[in-house]
Amino acid sequence: MSFKWKSDSAGEMECYDIFHMLTAVYLVFAGGHTTEILRLLSCLSESYSPRHYVFADSDTMSEAKIRSFEQKRAETVPTSQFTLDRIPRSREVRQSWTSSVVTTLYSMLYSLPLTYRRKPDLILCNGPGTCVPVCISALLLGLLGIKRAIIVYVESICRVETLSLSGKILYYFSDYFIVQWPDLKEKYPKSIYLGRIV
Repeated sequence: MSFKWKSDSAGEMECYDIFHMLTAVYLVFAGGHTTEILRLLSCLSESYSPRHYVFADSDTMSEAKIRSFEQKRAETVPTSQFTLDRIPRSREVRQSWTSSVVTTLYSMLYSLPLTYRRKPDLILCNGPGTCVPVCISALLLGLLGIKRAIIVYVESICRVETLSLSGKILYYFSDYFIVQWPDLKEKYPKSIYLGRIV
């Protein structure tokens, strides 16, 4: 299994598939990360279907962006399938570490049954705290022998020298950890550096 996303010298993304024939893809993001994940999705074929979008219940912008993206996709692929699911945000910006543990556990209460119901083959996420409880839920389902999901974490392009908090956590649990800057690859040897992909 190999990655096929890459950028050309002009910084434009060339589109290739990473995996083939996945029955369900789970997409986890929030806020400003939405544009990045939708850019990645524009390169994926319809074999990545259905697509289950998961975002924070306090995120007011993502749903409109997703619906617009999927509406355009449906013009070329009428059988396109997707769902939208909201879960409680696990951590707000500048929230204390102590209270973050409590809110993440609360988010897990929603993530675990949702992940069990969807049983994704692939989880593609790119940085928001919302992805942590979802990925932990998927790991638990795998440990219990219910469903093993491939977790692909793409660190945001704005993370040049250090990982986000979500990245620092999921670096150890993701199957593929993609960074977009060479300095991060040097600091985190497990990561995969593909250049700019969003």
